[in-house]
Amino acid sequence: MTEREICKRLREAGIEDPSREAALLLAHFCGRTSPDFEGIDYEDKRLQKAVDARCQHTPLQYLFGEWPFFRQGYLVSKDCLIPRSDTEILVEEAIKVLPESAYFADLCTGSGCIAVSTLAERVDTSCVALEKFPKTLDLAKKNAARNQVEERFFPLCADLLTKEGVEKLAKKAPFDAILSNPPYIRSSVIPTLSDEVQAEPHAALDGGEDGLVFYRAILSLRNLLRPGGRMLLEIGYDQAEAVTSMAKEAGFSEIRVIKDYGGCDRVVSLALSQT
Repeated sequence: MTEREICKRLREAGIEDPSREAALLLAHFCGRTSPDFEGIDYEDKRLQKAVDARCQHTPLQYLFGEWPFFRQGYLVSKDCLIPRSDTEILVEEAIKVLPESAYFADLCTGSGCIAVSTLAERVDTSCVALEKFPKTLDLAKKNAARNQVEERFFPLCADLLTKEGVEKLAKKAPFDAILSNPPYIRSSVIPTLSDEVQAEPHAALDGGEDGLVFYRAILSLRNLLRPGGRMLLEIGYDQAEAVTSMAKEAGFSEIRVIKDYGGCDRVVSLALSQT
């Protein structure tokens, strides 16, 4: 299988940037880093299998089994949401605003990318990482070990939307901050998403009928924060008004909306008063 053949197959399958992806596939599975792959015929069975899967719109990240995020590298699988660069905005903010020796919670941790990258960059901090699904939490634990923060990463298997799950989390409180990239896509929208996004776990995408189910649950946890405590929540591009309104009702005194590099609302930063 040559680079030209891979490009042709990817293009016919509707892959957006077939040349770039062909180069990435060859680099990953055949160890080729040169931009000139022309004329070389690769017989690697893993490569052929990966091209077949990519033509079926399996995300590239799942084919590789790993993906970079912030300044770290992460194992990824179909058990977790793929780490995205937009979420790095939340990590950047956490690094800046967490108090010294902060103890925080990362809710719906998934691959662990928010918790682990924050811990890696802020070596004075520690974190409880909550995740509903055991297989996903196991992956997060592996990523904590992979990035050498496992001694400050405390996994908690619990369902945020149940009384039992909240009680489990409450036993670990109080926290200086709560971080989360929760599911926030409206249930009715999920079937309209790209094949690649629909290949990700729907439980990590589905925010209920209005996309706000998890925000209601998280904002109700303000009593688990210390005075002056913070919440940093990733949001959908059209959810800033709804989430900030709920935050005001929940009693947060400082509310900011942070945009991503594309100019879209991406993170809501909240803080309680010091008293």
